[in-house]
Amino acid sequence: MQVSKDALGEFFKNFRSVDLAAGLTGGLTSTLCCHPLDIVKIRLAVNDGFKSRPYYENIRHICKSIYKNGGVFGFYQGVTPNLIGASASWGLYFYFYNAFKKFWANDGTSQPKILSPGTHMFSAALSGAVTLAFTNPVWVAKTRLCLQYESNSANGPSAKPRGQVVMYRGFVDCLLKTYRLEGVKGLYSGFSAGLIGVSHGAFQFMAYEEMKKWHRRKYSSNASNQKHSSEEVKLATKWYLLFSASSKFFAVVITYPYQVVRARLQDQHRVQHGVAHVVKYTYTQEGMRGFYKGLLPSMVRVVPATCITFVVYEEFSSAFK
Repeated sequence: MQVSKDALGEFFKNFRSVDLAAGLTGGLTSTLCCHPLDIVKIRLAVNDGFKSRPYYENIRHICKSIYKNGGVFGFYQGVTPNLIGASASWGLYFYFYNAFKKFWANDGTSQPKILSPGTHMFSAALSGAVTLAFTNPVWVAKTRLCLQYESNSANGPSAKPRGQVVMYRGFVDCLLKTYRLEGVKGLYSGFSAGLIGVSHGAFQFMAYEEMKKWHRRKYSSNASNQKHSSEEVKLATKWYLLFSASSKFFAVVITYPYQVVRARLQDQHRVQHGVAHVVKYTYTQEGMRGFYKGLLPSMVRVVPATCITFVVYEEFSSAFK
């Protein structure tokens, strides 16, 4: 991909605060709406029968246990790091992603060009890696707070093992204790799996951009003028909903196993020895099915959350452009 020196010099001018603000707003809104489903997804993902944690039979069993011991507020355990992490992640992701897109599109030619699916994937993957470097400690804290099981579970297969205590008093306490006990390595547990997981965003954004490109070609009144242009045209909300849901579904089906591996690497109840060890252990004990634990609640959670995030982002961004 040829890029002129002038275009390289203009790179940092591609960063726009409106992209950051729009992403932050979208992430905040979707997290407030969908956090309860995130708790269910995480607990199913690590539900491997290990004795130091409750065993859940199904989604209904998890919801019943959480509500019985914590009421409605029980479903918002770990919401603080999730709000911080999701808002920061979406804000930074859109911030870097749009900057990279503009950089590749403005390569010194007289008119911005339309980008290929491969360029969209590369921009999204690069944005995901940079964003993860900033936010991984937040996701570690969120996972561990979501896995801080209820202290008064009823007797039975979901009962909390005796002697287990509440380890973290909140988000900051979790970060401090993780750092004190495990160092920087603890704060970046699951980072390698997360890097693999940037492929999720790459697939999602590639599909999303291609759907919008298809819409412009098919329905735009001046499609011939847009053949070589990367300019965005505001779509009706229904199209953003359809494209964001479809692209997220596509990405989740392809990349879900890494989320299970990442959650298990960040789980404070087990001592893991890296990605290869988790993959081997999960496959040996649970087969391929183990890599898709929590897929249904994940779909139920991430598809609406993505729709909310993208619609809020697109509307916010369009209003301030």
